[in-house]
Amino acid sequence: MSRIQLALRVADLDAAVDFYSRLFATAPAKRRPGYANFAVAEPPLKLVLLEGAAGEPTRMDHLGVEVASTDEVTAATGRLAAEGLATRVEDDTTCCYAVQDKVWVTGPGGEPWEVYTVKADARPDLEGTTGTGRSEVAGDGTCCATDAAETPGTAARAAACC
Repeated sequence: MSRIQLALRVADLDAAVDFYSRLFATAPAKRRPGYANFAVAEPPLKLVLLEGAAGEPTRMDHLGVEVASTDEVTAATGRLAAEGLATRVEDDTTCCYAVQDKVWVTGPGGEPWEVYTVKADARPDLEGTTGTGRSEVAGDGTCCATDAAETPGTAARAAACC
């Protein structure tokens, strides 16, 4: 099963959770400090809410395609590279309170896309860690990036991830 992911950065997480719970008639699948995600059955959607700054308007953080297995992430990586897209692979990264394998690409307007699979749930104290150390997110699709040099010009980073 694949589904599109939409990650929004919101100023009032509680209000956003309330709104999207009513809009999609479902409760969050996961709720942690500064974070919530919904596994919406119809239409198939993974909606991720990341807490942003108070008073800031909601904005798109990044987009994604959730797939069922690491093999599908690997296949997507090969296909995207064969299409000439620059890819950034992250294996066994702890992001969105889950252990994930993923590949990132960037759209023509600078929009970050990930193709990812969730391998296991993770403890909150492991959020943003990888096998090589602490990861960060800048709200620009660098979720769980292990090397800030890969995203030049990135502003101050927050400690949340989708």
